[in-house]
Parts: sequence; C-alpha cells; structure tokens
Amino acid sequence: MRCVIARFPFDLRKSEVEQSMDGITPEPVTGVSVTIGSQVFPVMQVGEVITRQNRRDFTSVEMRRALTRLGFTCHGAPPVAPPRDARADEDALGW
Repeated sequence: MRCVIARFPFDLRKSEVEQSMDGITPEPVTGVSVTIGSQVFPVMQVGEVITRQNRRDFTSVEMRRALTRLGFTCHGAPPVAPPRDARADEDALGW
C-alpha cells in the first residue's frame, strides 16, 4: 500500500512491517502505540525503523494513519496518573 510519510511516498506491506520489527525490543510506551505480533511498540519507533528517517521528520498522526491502513491495531496514549494531593495539614513543602 502506498503511504506518504514526511512528504515521501512509501510502498509498505503489513508483512514487511512485521518482518522489519521482528527481533527489535519495544521502547517504553509514552504516547500512541501499535500492536505488531504480540508486542506493543510506540508508533514513532516503528516509523523510524520502517522509513529509516529521523523521528523529527514525521508525526505520530502520520504513522498511526499509515499503520491503521495496513491493518494494525493502534492505541491512544496511556492515561496519565493524577498528581498526589497534599494532605490538609501539610504545607506546600511537604513538612
């Protein structure tokens, strides 16, 4: 399937993406992610591997769109833990 990522056209196939990511250790997920095989990868890591471009050259939106069109399952960013509330008898310094 033809995908445009960072203004460059790529002819990508699902099997080629799976083969490219085989044997690569997933980085910790902090944003949008994609399931490839049994592992979950950040979409930016996948984009860097399959396009051989710097991560600053493309966006997670571009990668999510391309990977979804190829048939992969993409996930939104994980929820952020709410900040801990200070107890009523503690001041701002935590004493």
